[in-house]
Amino acid sequence: MGNAPAPEATEPLSWEQLAALAPAEPDRLSGPASAQALLRLFGASEAEVRVTLFRDHHAWCPYCQKVWLWLEEKRIPYRIRKVTMFCYGEKELWFRRVVPSGMLPALELDGRLITESDDILLALERAFGPLGQGMTAPAVLPLRQLERVLFRAWCQWLCSPGLSLAQEERAAAQFDRVASSVDEALRASPGPYLLENFSSADVVITPYIERMSASLFYYKGYNLRSRHPAIAAWFAAMETRPTYLGTQSDFHTHAHDLPPQMGGCHAWSTTEQQAAQRRVDEGPWPLASPDPETSQPEPEGSALVALARVLKHRQAIAAVNPDGPERFDRALRCALTALVRPSLPLPPAGAAAGLSYLRDRISVPRDMPLHAARRLRQALGATIAAAEGPKAAASTLPRAHRRDQDPRPFLQSEPSLEAIRR
Repeated sequence: MGNAPAPEATEPLSWEQLAALAPAEPDRLSGPASAQALLRLFGASEAEVRVTLFRDHHAWCPYCQKVWLWLEEKRIPYRIRKVTMFCYGEKELWFRRVVPSGMLPALELDGRLITESDDILLALERAFGPLGQGMTAPAVLPLRQLERVLFRAWCQWLCSPGLSLAQEERAAAQFDRVASSVDEALRASPGPYLLENFSSADVVITPYIERMSASLFYYKGYNLRSRHPAIAAWFAAMETRPTYLGTQSDFHTHAHDLPPQMGGCHAWSTTEQQAAQRRVDEGPWPLASPDPETSQPEPEGSALVALARVLKHRQAIAAVNPDGPERFDRALRCALTALVRPSLPLPPAGAAAGLSYLRDRISVPRDMPLHAARRLRQALGATIAAAEGPKAAASTLPRAHRRDQDPRPFLQSEPSLEAIRR
């Protein structure tokens, strides 16, 4: 992604100048899949909507992603109501009244409430038809079972604390064997997907194989794509689908959102693992060649997408940041100037900690797509490096919970770009 510019004793762009560069909001109703959408119509009228999906604010929940991806692939009009996962705050009382168990995802179809992601998909199939071969098709059932075997092997390796060297090696070998079985199933298919055409089998495996790839690279130094070519080809095919790109997260987000969800993720501290962890946390990007995180080249305008997302929430970003408001305001404008210009204004002394706090809490796809997040992290990292005073390579992220990511400050009304420009 290029070298960072050298800092200069110049003024950063003002908020008005930055807002003038930001693109307009995309079409959230019928355009590409987006974590920011609250209503998806695909050309239908709102009166035709039969489905409401209750999913988590941060797009961290894998079971929510499964249902979300299915609805996007089938282009079923639906509403979205976002709910707080327990690991980053208390569930809303209104949702507890709707779903006393608090389970996510939940889905309302024609006034009937359904929980459990597989039950939701089965109900959607009955209402709207299957996605390719359906959940109970003879070809799909063994693939769903294989996904569960892979899930167990992943959990046993990633989530077991205090493993000896021999235990680490056995757990790694077991996961690798099961991943090889998935690779073999993909090689037996005539195309890149699990069956001849994209189907519910691919939807079911997507959320956790995405999280396996991220977490095992970060915590174990294990590169799923490089070890299993057919899985890499599957990812590459998925990453041509706008539906998947709209729901796809990145390695940094998963590496830090998974520990409280999984009850802990435990590193196998090797030279390879430590190098992988540093790259995920601090860059530079791509993480390796070939890139273990994505097969997609960076789309044009990624930096401007990141700029627009920061502008939309800049007041809330500043309110939750531990740095003083004046210093953080200038430091953030320095970073955003570096994001959109080939120059880096010299940031104020002591700004590193506040910028690190922001860099380490960018969440994909909640905040922005993968490549936009890379651009923003790169600009923040360069500004952190240029700041005089105490350095902060990475702010401390909690492992037992993620209540530092409480969504409530970001749910208040934010000024539009037009208001900022005025």
